[in-house]
Amino acid sequence: MSIFKKKNQFKPYRLLTKKKPEKRMLLALKKRAGRSRNGRITVRHQGGGVKKLYRIIDFGEEKLNLPAKVIAIEYDPYRTAFISLLEYQDKSKRYQILAHNLKVGDEVICTDKAEIKIGNRMKLKNIPVGTAVYNIELEPNRGGKLVRSAGSSAKILAQEGGFTHLVFPSSEVRKIPCECFASIGQVSFPEHKFVSIGKAGSARRKGRRPSVRGSAMNPCDHPHGGGEGRTSIGLKHPKTPWGKIAMGVKTRGKKWTQKYIIQRRKKK
Repeated sequence: MSIFKKKNQFKPYRLLTKKKPEKRMLLALKKRAGRSRNGRITVRHQGGGVKKLYRIIDFGEEKLNLPAKVIAIEYDPYRTAFISLLEYQDKSKRYQILAHNLKVGDEVICTDKAEIKIGNRMKLKNIPVGTAVYNIELEPNRGGKLVRSAGSSAKILAQEGGFTHLVFPSSEVRKIPCECFASIGQVSFPEHKFVSIGKAGSARRKGRRPSVRGSAMNPCDHPHGGGEGRTSIGLKHPKTPWGKIAMGVKTRGKKWTQKYIIQRRKKK
């Protein structure tokens, strides 16, 4: 049984505002169950799940230099973190990823340079060394791409030659152009890692289908298959169903962003 029987019994969920989501910021996404345009399964273990609507989130700087007030904190079924509903001075509303310890009634702003306060968004070059940030852009004016999951944050290490050095939750140290925007603080709901799924039915409601061990399959279905009872895999290295080495091998390949990585993440 799950350690949290009901959402409202778990303290972080009590922060949520009792209101319906904004209709004009909802989107119905077509379910594909891990299938490509050709109808073939390209991502395994996906399918089913309860109906849910996508919340349109402002990851970038749609409302630059315009103060906003947090008027609601809401649940988002498509992400692990909570989201905040902001109302700007021109009475327009936007959803954003909620920062930890940001509450209803607090004011935030997105501008080139602002007060170092939780929830504020500004350029990396104007954020002091040692500050925790989230929702970080990779390229200027392209919207936040990095550090958006519940409880995560990156730390600014240095400012050098038009780049900001950051250490990410994976322990990777990377250079990001200092003209990119980032939000101050940590992503909300750090307790997410303590939530237990509890039973198979909960996973199915999230759209996760069962995963079968390769060693439980037949030899024709998986490199680990065959044998009597709980036998070992019979190979030197674990492999994928397609015969590729699955552990201890680099999979990144050559990418144009390789030159911006100062230190690769440490193996656990």
